Amino acid sequence: MVKMRLVRLGDKKSPVYRIVVVDAHKAATGEYIEKIGFYDPKSNPVKLEVDVEKAKEWLGKGVQPTETVKNLLVKAGALEKSEKLSPSKTKGKKKKK
Repeated sequence: MVKMRLVRLGDKKSPVYRIVVVDAHKAATGEYIEKIGFYDPKSNPVKLEVDVEKAKEWLGKGVQPTETVKNLLVKAGALEKSEKLSPSKTKGKKKKK
């Protein structure tokens, strides 16, 4: 399975991320197939560079982006925002009687 995810770069407490297409079975910082973009959350304003054409091409081939990458692709305009991107991973609190 092929995924689109973030790879962390940068120094301690100043992360910079690459958006890459990678085999899901490879290590998180291992070899990747293609670099799609760049994300720097610490800069002011936040830097987000995405090659929209490459991202759409990979999404068309069935690549599954992670939740964070999905949100970044929506901001970059490579992916349309759906009502709910995916089901929440946490369960709601139980109500007391």
